[in-house]
Amino acid sequence: QVQLVESGGGLVQAGGSLRLSCAASGTIFRFYTVGWYRQAPGKQREPVATIGSDSSTNYADSAKGRFTISRDNAKNTVYLQMNNLKPEDTDVYYCNAKADARYVVFTKTSRDYWGQGTQVTVSS
Repeated sequence: QVQLVESGGGLVQAGGSLRLSCAASGTIFRFYTVGWYRQAPGKQREPVATIGSDSSTNYADSAKGRFTISRDNAKNTVYLQMNNLKPEDTDVYYCNAKADARYVVFTKTSRDYWGQGTQVTVSS
């Protein structure tokens, strides 16, 4: 059973930094594309950044230049370094993982997995 556990959220002043971590267990994480998403109450979950199994990255416009997604496959962990945080970055941040199609033969599943979320609050 694949489990994702996020950590690193908290309260920070505007201009500060946080590093979120998404630790996976129960699978070989390097076979997965992993993404960070954010969600405010009553709103849809939206992507912030993704990193492929080949370490290619994509960012939402709001994250470009301030956030960096990275992965350490030896630790089965993906990180989101968040710098120059703004009050509008306040949300619950979720980690998502989905096996790349070419690796489903190893992971035996193509379903999405989600973590429980971690709260990020940026004060002005």
